[in-house]
Amino acid sequence: MPHTPRSAIPRARRARAALLACAVTGCLIAASAPRPAEPLGIGDPLYPTLGNPGYDVLSYDLSFTYPGANSTPLTAVTRIRARATERLESLNLDFTHGTVSSVDVNGAPADFTTAGEDLVITPAAPLPRGGALTVTVRHTSDPTPESGREGGWVQTDDGLVMADQADAAHVVFPCNDHPSDKALFTFHVTVPDGYTAVANGLPLGTRRTGTATTWSYRTRHPMATELAQVSIGRSALLHRSGPHGLPLRDVVPASDAAALEPWLAKTPAQIAWMEKKVGPYPFETYGLLIAGARTGFELETQTLSLFEKDVFTNKAYPPWYVDSIMVHELSHQWFGDSVSPRTWSDLWLNEGHATWYESLYAEETAHRPMEARMKAAYGLSDRWRATGGPPAAPEVPRPGQKIALFRPSVYDGAALVLYALRQEIGQPAFERLERSWTALHRDSTATTADFERLAAQEAGRDLSGFFRDWLYGRRTPPMPGHPDWKSDPVQSPATG
Repeated sequence: MPHTPRSAIPRARRARAALLACAVTGCLIAASAPRPAEPLGIGDPLYPTLGNPGYDVLSYDLSFTYPGANSTPLTAVTRIRARATERLESLNLDFTHGTVSSVDVNGAPADFTTAGEDLVITPAAPLPRGGALTVTVRHTSDPTPESGREGGWVQTDDGLVMADQADAAHVVFPCNDHPSDKALFTFHVTVPDGYTAVANGLPLGTRRTGTATTWSYRTRHPMATELAQVSIGRSALLHRSGPHGLPLRDVVPASDAAALEPWLAKTPAQIAWMEKKVGPYPFETYGLLIAGARTGFELETQTLSLFEKDVFTNKAYPPWYVDSIMVHELSHQWFGDSVSPRTWSDLWLNEGHATWYESLYAEETAHRPMEARMKAAYGLSDRWRATGGPPAAPEVPRPGQKIALFRPSVYDGAALVLYALRQEIGQPAFERLERSWTALHRDSTATTADFERLAAQEAGRDLSGFFRDWLYGRRTPPMPGHPDWKSDPVQSPATG
């Protein structure tokens, strides 16, 4: 995710998670008895109330109608196809910051209410375990910022874009808002004349009605809700080919298309570089969405990475640095998008790898030594662990500040773990691990434990002690091959 162009170190603002065995399963077993509506969750270690139990989403079909002003609610219809994994007398969707007018379940009207940030739906008849499930919600989607929350719709100079990480997709549309439940997506976005709408995936075509046009898109690979993207603006669409004929499409402010073209033209070579490192590009298309907005971050929305225009127009950023940011978000298409985290505690796998390939690209193309960056990170690592937790055991962010999960310990701190691993098992085994990881878990989710097992397999020996210390220790272990590296001591409040 997020990668800031504000400094040379990336900043904090990218089978299922286990159910809460007693709380959640108990609720489902007792579903035949009337109970008050309540928010549910799948038991994520950091955010137990995110996501919802009892069903597996197969696909979303999202329709938005943009009124022509980015401070006015959009009218929307969300259709969800799912499979019930338990007998359900009611089911919860994550949704807030919009008004629901009606809900249908399998074509029949259903009762609904709210509980916290959940939309609680009671169908006309109980849903059997294993049964097909189609939920249609007619609602509004409010693009104005919600007090105390970051993410969702982002207002731009000429329209809107989405930034849904970590848990803001449900500020835009009803969903099962957790990366463990990936699904296919179809988008239909109706905009007035003069506007262009773009979304994840490939175009299905346009349909003109009166003074408005509906633009439709569909993904060919499952996607986490946090990676959904819809862009509405007075935009130019720029097309080119990538490696092996991969269709590339960039979305930029129309008035800036010529000035941005030299940057956009770099993408094919960057994709080819990544493919040499980790294997074939995993999706049907790619491109940059460059927005006139002040977000403070860039975001790896699947097949269409979001960037602030300022990244490319601010002369204070050296070209090698902008290139490395582009590669950071590109590498997320493999690490975080195609292979998604099973829980939010696995975030280091996303951001550590994106930071790793960002740094490696800078080393190989701009002579910015990886070792120097890793030595600097080692010096700060103990501080990062003290304030944000170890890479694979991050501290829980404050309420309403889930974006604060994106701390230095899961960026350079996690890349430091990968550097230590390469030092420990050698470059050939490390490179095999990277390619095996992206191939084995493509279009799926994976955990830290999965990565540890695969690393041990590729190395041909037990690595449990290595990972225990590097991923979960409160102090940074000695760096293999660099016994002289030191981490700065953590100062207590009493000593300044």
